[in-house]
Amino acid sequence: MTDATASALSAPASTDAAPVRQFISDLGLPGLIDLHVHFLPPPIEKAVWREFDGAGELIGRPWPIRYRGSAEERVGFLRAAGVRHFSTLPYAHKPGVADFLNGWSAEFAATVPEALRSATLYPEPEAATYVPRLIADGVRIFKAHLQVGGFHLDDPLLDPAWGGLAEAGTPIMVHAGSGPVGTSYTGPESTARVLARHPRLRLVVAHMGAPECAEFVALAERYDEVRLDTSMAFTPFFADDDHGHGGFPHDLVSRMADLQDRVVWGSDFPTLPFGYADQLGWLAELGLGEEWLRDVCWHNAARLLGVGAA
Repeated sequence: MTDATASALSAPASTDAAPVRQFISDLGLPGLIDLHVHFLPPPIEKAVWREFDGAGELIGRPWPIRYRGSAEERVGFLRAAGVRHFSTLPYAHKPGVADFLNGWSAEFAATVPEALRSATLYPEPEAATYVPRLIADGVRIFKAHLQVGGFHLDDPLLDPAWGGLAEAGTPIMVHAGSGPVGTSYTGPESTARVLARHPRLRLVVAHMGAPECAEFVALAERYDEVRLDTSMAFTPFFADDDHGHGGFPHDLVSRMADLQDRVVWGSDFPTLPFGYADQLGWLAELGLGEEWLRDVCWHNAARLLGVGAA
């Protein structure tokens, strides 16, 4: 992937980068660190996008994907927008696919300097071998998706992985909340059980745990290494009559101020039904101040991952 190829942008991406850069400039930041970005092997990516296009059973609503360009175009958009580091977050949906996803993600990160090498895991006997190998090989962040994968976080086959991740300090992004469609595997219960056994696990809660935001915020307040990812959580796309800021309850906003050092920016790019900058605007509308935004959009993830502006 050449810089020239990756810099080619297609509409609407060609007009969407400028307001992101303006947001960054207004805060005086070197850029954004986006911890919730997906780049997947093309066959798997196409299958995921078909689920969004068809409002599949785990999507549950019309969900137009705004950033449908090639991988090169999407990398080009993130660069043009000022995203200096981003994850790729593969997620295994069945046994036996994690190795394929992790190999592809390693190759992608090797060609895209901004990409944080990401990996996934699944409750299978092989996880006890490949998770420590991937940690030693330099994976920066893991991803687990309970809704898509159909498993509880405290599946016994994953217990060796949690101990290894906690000891290494390698974070894992977990989609455990019941949004957009809950299953028998989603919700805070299995996450709480894992944290009770591994309280130093650096677990990042995807989407603020929506719609069980209150329960996941409480876990972040209890466990110092738990982080909360902003992706989709404050958007009108998830709004209903009982919630204020998107799907996020009014009465939790003040608690976000107390968790200033453990909220991290995530967008869920490219499967956004609105412009990338829109979520940044909704985040600012929480009214928690510029210092809070600077920590969320850059400093917290930089400390978590040990990355800088370069």
